[in-house]
Amino acid sequence: MHILRRDKKEEEEGGGNPFHNLEKTTVLQEARTFNETPINPRKCAHTLTKVLYLINQGEQIGTTEATEAFFAMTKLFQSKDATLRRLVYLGIKEMSKIAQDVIIVTSSLMKDMTGKEDQFRGPAIRALCSITDNTMLQSIERYMKQAIVDKNHAVSSAALVSSLHLSKGSHEVTKRWVNEAQEAVSNDNVMVQYHALGLLYHIRKHDKLAVTKLVAKFSKQSLKSPYAYCLLIRIASKLIEEEGAGSDSPMFEFIEGCLRHKSEIVIYEAAQAMVNMKETTAKELAPAVSVLQLFCSSPKPTLRFAAVRTLNKVAMKHPAAVTACNLDLENLITDQNRSIATLAITTLLKTGSESSVDRLMKQISSFMTEISDEFKIVVVQAIQSLCLKFPRKHSVMMNFLSQMLRDEGGFEYKKAIVDSVITIIEENPEAKEAGLAHLCEFIEDCEHAVLATRILHLLGREGPRTPTPSKYIRFIYNRVILENAAVRAAAVTALAKFGAHCEELLNSCIVLLLRCLLDTDDEVRDRATFYVDTLKEKQKALNSAYILNGLQVSVIGLERALHQYTLEPSEKPFDMKTVPLASQPITEQRVQAVREPGETTAPKATDKVAASRQDVYAEQLARIPEFANLGALFKSSTPVELTESETEYVVRCVKHTFPHYIVFQFDCTNTLNDQVLENASVHLEPSDGFEVIKYLPCPKLSYDTPGTTYTLVRMPDEATQVTGTFSCTLKFVVKDCDPNTGEPDEEGYEDEYVLEDVEASVADHVQKVMKPNFGASWEEVGPEFEVEDTYSLSTMKTLEEAVTNIIQCMGMQPCERSDKVPEGKNAHTLYLAGVYRGGHDALVRSKLAMSEAGITMQLTIRSTDQSVSEVLASAIS
Repeated sequence: MHILRRDKKEEEEGGGNPFHNLEKTTVLQEARTFNETPINPRKCAHTLTKVLYLINQGEQIGTTEATEAFFAMTKLFQSKDATLRRLVYLGIKEMSKIAQDVIIVTSSLMKDMTGKEDQFRGPAIRALCSITDNTMLQSIERYMKQAIVDKNHAVSSAALVSSLHLSKGSHEVTKRWVNEAQEAVSNDNVMVQYHALGLLYHIRKHDKLAVTKLVAKFSKQSLKSPYAYCLLIRIASKLIEEEGAGSDSPMFEFIEGCLRHKSEIVIYEAAQAMVNMKETTAKELAPAVSVLQLFCSSPKPTLRFAAVRTLNKVAMKHPAAVTACNLDLENLITDQNRSIATLAITTLLKTGSESSVDRLMKQISSFMTEISDEFKIVVVQAIQSLCLKFPRKHSVMMNFLSQMLRDEGGFEYKKAIVDSVITIIEENPEAKEAGLAHLCEFIEDCEHAVLATRILHLLGREGPRTPTPSKYIRFIYNRVILENAAVRAAAVTALAKFGAHCEELLNSCIVLLLRCLLDTDDEVRDRATFYVDTLKEKQKALNSAYILNGLQVSVIGLERALHQYTLEPSEKPFDMKTVPLASQPITEQRVQAVREPGETTAPKATDKVAASRQDVYAEQLARIPEFANLGALFKSSTPVELTESETEYVVRCVKHTFPHYIVFQFDCTNTLNDQVLENASVHLEPSDGFEVIKYLPCPKLSYDTPGTTYTLVRMPDEATQVTGTFSCTLKFVVKDCDPNTGEPDEEGYEDEYVLEDVEASVADHVQKVMKPNFGASWEEVGPEFEVEDTYSLSTMKTLEEAVTNIIQCMGMQPCERSDKVPEGKNAHTLYLAGVYRGGHDALVRSKLAMSEAGITMQLTIRSTDQSVSEVLASAIS
């Protein structure tokens, strides 16, 4: 017993792994023992295990070292030891990826594959297929066909799975094994049947009709393997998705019929497939939900977990469909498995009614201390959703979240709570004061500087606009006294915002900021000095520009513009209007980057700062010599499809707006495999005043390889003439080619393809900017170039529809959450902010009123230029 205790302690301390301190060089030296005569099976097996361990741990073994070890390992075929031989098969599979001349063991493997030892035949097939290439496949084809229909189940399964791997690179050869695979599907063994069906599907998956027949055939036969049934369900659900068929499809009937299968695996797979379908209604989901409800009371924890997790997914789209399971879900709150309990409570939070909120909160509190931070975050997100669903219950849930803030927890957990409280504050104005109060209490003891600075930023933005802003000053100034430099700097900025927005607090804020001038950190001192001098001027325009509403420029664009300014000395001061505006960061996967004409792969952005789509386009357009002198890129539109996705040529357009030009970027794809297009360009018929300057054709458009062509257009000199419609025609030279080789003919002929029209709209000349304090910005711009007009929006039925259309027409950013229309309201005010081409600030106040006659809108536009106000006013008409 003492020895057992010691072993357990060693395992807990991480000492239970005998290979944890292996060195590659030492192990490869030991591998030389494979060459010894006679072979010591036990010693060689131990050494080979070490080699396999190193490879599977990601250890990089060089080609020369791997080849030496591989050739030494081939000597082990002389041993008849079963354990060593199976380790050799594993070694061959792993080493085949890095060693050279591995084909040397083919004869030995084929001998084992066709031998009498059944325990060697299956592993030998797997190892042989891992080293076989297309040229050798013909020589083993006969043996593979025999192995697929072998009476030994292990051999048959090994052959089927190996064939499946081979089909990825040699589809034409494995396609000839379809008869053997069909015979194997009728095998009594459940795994052989499953693997055979998988091989059949992969052979036929590119032929939709053949796959449909496959499902139809085996759905009527009585398969013995539950795994085969699960695979059949997945194939059927994929067909339904591809065809866009709904519950009328015979495939759907098959899946629904599987809900009555005797195997629990098949039943759950069918329910899961129905839940994941896009177009299903709550009524169609009812049978699946009923089955999952039964699983909720299963004695097996795996089934309970699977059921509640799937019901949780259903609750996101069809909460009403899960309501019938609420009693079963409430019973799972006390489940011994905390994962099941967490999923149950989060599902209840999504499906519960307003009257059940208080009871649910009490039930949650009983087990919150027993679960990990990861599950607590899931609960927090569910509470956030419930609070947005029932805004009148915000006080109960806010109190619960504030209690969670006071409990122990890591950064991610506390961040999730803070994020949820901020979201509730932003979405529900009634919850603002309570939420800010809870956050103020939290930062008194907050140990995470990132969260403290975020909350201080929120206090600076929302606090001054509450009925009693003075009560937040104490919490903010405490941070100046007690916290680190980063938090102190954020607190100084928050104090300045209170002083800039609230005249009654101005003098008090200046006094507090004066005390910060002696701070030990230079960032804090600099901020305090700047804010004190600005506030003492007592000018609303200065407060708005430099305190309440910060710079809206792109950091990468600013850096590039400043660098360019230093390279070309000028007597003129640096103009901030030449710097591109900030836009939303996007991931590399979402960037359809600009390409050189004819370029087929998108170069990656190298900026360390998160680059926006605008920054990527600006950098790469500048690489094209014809566009290098157009000035700073002002805006790039979202792509517009100019063809249907099923047509022979697929084209989409991105509009790049410069100070005096528009560059039309056309991304083209040739979907015909028997044609190559050369010298492809899109010709435009411009509107009045617009002038086509240059076409940059795409040299070559091969099959299914995207290419890009550009058209450069000069805008009219008239400032108010900014919109137009352009007829588009894709012109090119067609050369027929061999579909297999892609080699084009020498001679071609000219052809053209008519595309959809492209429109240059007012929105193409406006960049969205966020103004945290719209009122201050409105006063800052002033009424000098104000334009006001009244419109009747007769075609729009609701205020929500009117708001959406106005934002789209203007191309501007909604401010202060004014794009959300409160329920039951007949009047609403929409605030929009943007910057017009040329760096002119533009603000729009749209007052909407709905009556029986329709929607009436009073539109007021302020900008720093008269023509800008007139252009924006014309966008609505």
